[in-house]
Amino acid sequence: MSAKRVYAFEEGRADMKQLLGGKGAGLAEMTAAGVPVPPGFTVTTEACRDYGRSGGMLEEPLWAEIREALAVLEERGGQRLGDRADPLLVSVRSGAAVSMPGMMDTILNLGLNDETAEGLAAATGDERFAFDCYRRLIAMFGQVVLGVDGWRFERLLEARKEAAGVETDQQLEAQHWRALVLDYQQLVLRQAGRPFPQDVLEQLRLAVEAVFRSWDNPRARVYRSVNRIDGSGGTAVTVQRMVFGNKGADCGTGVVFTRDPSTGEPGLYGEFLLNAQGEDVVAGVRTPQPIAALAAALPQAHAELERWGRTLEERYGDMQDIEFTIERGVLFLLQTRTGKRGAQAALRIAVDLVCEGRIAREEAVRRVELAHLEQLLHRGIDESAAGQPLAKGLPASPGAAIGRAVFDADTAERWSRDGQPVILVRPETTPDDIHGVLAAEGILTSRGGMTSHAAVVARGMGKPAVCGCEALAVDAEAKRLAVRGGGAEAIAEGDWLTIDGGTGRVIAGRMPLREPAVTEELLQVLRWADELRRLEVHANADTPEDARAARRLGAQGIGLCRTEHMFFAPERLAVMQRMIAAETDEAREAALAQLRPMQQADFEGLLEAMDGLPVTIRLLDPPLHEFLPGREELQRKLEAAREGERAELEALLRRSDALREANPMLGQRGCRLGIMHPEIYRMQAEALCLAAAACAERGVDVRAEIMVPLVGEAAELGLLRAEVEAVAERLLPEALRRERPIRVGTMIEVPRAALTAGRIAEHADFFSFGTNDLTQMTYGCSRDDAEGKFLARYVERRLLPFNPFQVLDEEGVGQLIRIATEAGRAARPGLKAGICGEHGGERDSIFFCHEIGLDYVSCSPYRIPMARIAAAQAALARPGRDAASSALADALPV
Repeated sequence: MSAKRVYAFEEGRADMKQLLGGKGAGLAEMTAAGVPVPPGFTVTTEACRDYGRSGGMLEEPLWAEIREALAVLEERGGQRLGDRADPLLVSVRSGAAVSMPGMMDTILNLGLNDETAEGLAAATGDERFAFDCYRRLIAMFGQVVLGVDGWRFERLLEARKEAAGVETDQQLEAQHWRALVLDYQQLVLRQAGRPFPQDVLEQLRLAVEAVFRSWDNPRARVYRSVNRIDGSGGTAVTVQRMVFGNKGADCGTGVVFTRDPSTGEPGLYGEFLLNAQGEDVVAGVRTPQPIAALAAALPQAHAELERWGRTLEERYGDMQDIEFTIERGVLFLLQTRTGKRGAQAALRIAVDLVCEGRIAREEAVRRVELAHLEQLLHRGIDESAAGQPLAKGLPASPGAAIGRAVFDADTAERWSRDGQPVILVRPETTPDDIHGVLAAEGILTSRGGMTSHAAVVARGMGKPAVCGCEALAVDAEAKRLAVRGGGAEAIAEGDWLTIDGGTGRVIAGRMPLREPAVTEELLQVLRWADELRRLEVHANADTPEDARAARRLGAQGIGLCRTEHMFFAPERLAVMQRMIAAETDEAREAALAQLRPMQQADFEGLLEAMDGLPVTIRLLDPPLHEFLPGREELQRKLEAAREGERAELEALLRRSDALREANPMLGQRGCRLGIMHPEIYRMQAEALCLAAAACAERGVDVRAEIMVPLVGEAAELGLLRAEVEAVAERLLPEALRRERPIRVGTMIEVPRAALTAGRIAEHADFFSFGTNDLTQMTYGCSRDDAEGKFLARYVERRLLPFNPFQVLDEEGVGQLIRIATEAGRAARPGLKAGICGEHGGERDSIFFCHEIGLDYVSCSPYRIPMARIAAAQAALARPGRDAASSALADALPV
């Protein structure tokens, strides 16, 4: 533990991020590099943790350190906090080790009171400026420290503008700001039960405590949960001399990226406001101007900003997000950090930086955020059928989204939980809306720009967003969205909306969407990833169309074909139901004879699509009752049926009653079904053997595998393998049996199978871990019930670190997989093993699969690019496990 808990910017270093937070370490680095940074100091994350352990008290030794650092800051600048003639004003900001934009609290202009506001007015000769700053401090302090609702301050401001007959804040004069200061002070007294503090040291102490507290506010907790950020780290606090962008026409403030965060194109990209403070930009209070306009307004500052942008990007080796203020024509940089970006921008920037020689390709692959790839793989609006836009805003976060319009975060969360897709519509979002942003399909705001809260958070979450759509008037209280000036029907809560975060369009109704395109930058990163990874990536695909899509996306085989999905087409379902209802062997065989060519055709399509790659066919898994209508529906049909239709319905009803089970997911399903009704599995094996023979005759390189589900006892697999081999002996040509035999394996999804894997492996050519069922059976809970009723609450209360159906439970389920793999390979050296549950497309789960030496993961087709990159990142994170195969890249058809 460090004895020192307060560091001047000059004392810090870039490698002290865990102690000083990202902001504090960045400011220390910038100061050391000679960047024009206003001076200040940082209170460490360790102090924040001490604050939490002490029950929420800023202890005297720490307060003494803060006052000492403040004294040094005062001495350096020749100003003193609380000086009546020329007061020092400071900002108090949060700064965790991991960037959490907008999730914690900030207070600006600290140090103003009734006397110092007069002193600031006299020292600057600008009474309007001084009291504008003072009212801002009271509002921020009132919200952050004293808990006064922000809308109350906004209501007073709007009332003051209305009384003055003006529309914008900039039109208010000094006397209006003076009056508003009094309004705000009275509001604080009424709502907080105490006056706004006139003692500036008390302001500072309370502000530091409030920023520490904000580490654990609801929106910060939600953000950390979504982004899997450790909740024990705490936030640092930076205290920095204020510089002012609101002193006049030669002042301004803004946020700039060194590359376009949506496209990745090099060059300054951002926004600024003249005569404004920084919160006006990021909070979306005013719609800012593009940064290019700064070249005309303040050309020298713009040129300096370009120069420093290039310098900082070169220093950090990545696109930078820079906050700046211009005071009387002088540029100050308040912060730089790695800029958040959309998916396509991330890929282009990574590729460009490699081409520019700034980073290695390994680093480019390591930097790819897998959640962002879902943006690229999301659909967009089908332009051939796109409707006329209601309006057009800023394309803040790419991708198209469709949902019902909602106007507050709570409704968004509630409707989404009930299964309704929603678009969150707000004048602008605030950090308190984080749960609604998380629940929504997309975000639409009428104010704010590309660096507003809504834009930054949406890009970080990979959600489509349209911001600053000023042509739309959002009435959150009336729950209504209207086009300014009329001419179009208003959108009420619950109406359908389509937004396009790539173009900024807002369209009433539900527009058809198109499938995404794979970009050249993504292909390049995937090629690099394929040269680095060891794990193969297969696809879960049930149709030839799925298989072809998977192969286009780089799948190296089909790891799971769920044959039950082939029976649900209406014409097939009727035959399946006749087979189930059959009361004689002859009737059942007749129905199976009809199903066999259907299965054979499907299997031929899969084998052709994956020519030369393995295709794993899982035999029928679900209980038979899933193919039948419910009992009540059958009874209704029976009552309405004509005489000639009744016999078949009565047979179905009798069969439905016979198949009823108390717990069907643990009943007669999987291999148990194949053992009790061997004719079903025999038909499927025959269909696959006939398909393999037909494809081989056409020149297809057939690599077929049969997977037996739900095995819990080695004898089950032994019996069913023998039956499959008997079918193959009968139907496969001898040359094909010898050259490319159909391999037989099992899906390990029962804990007992994992624990007895050594004996099961004696009958298996491969293991595929069905992590969905294995998780259900290990935890002893139904996924459908658990996710809908208690899992989210468990995660929220930290009873579980994450939803185990989304992220593989390494401690429990993972150990079963590890035990089974080691035992299986000990009994059968060279046994192929992989996973085919939904975890196959999730980053942390893929890392675990790499670590324990599995051969492959299998996931849905459109998660294949993410899985390929995650497998490469796993190899980079643990390079000593296995040598990467550079030959993979040549084998993949990208």
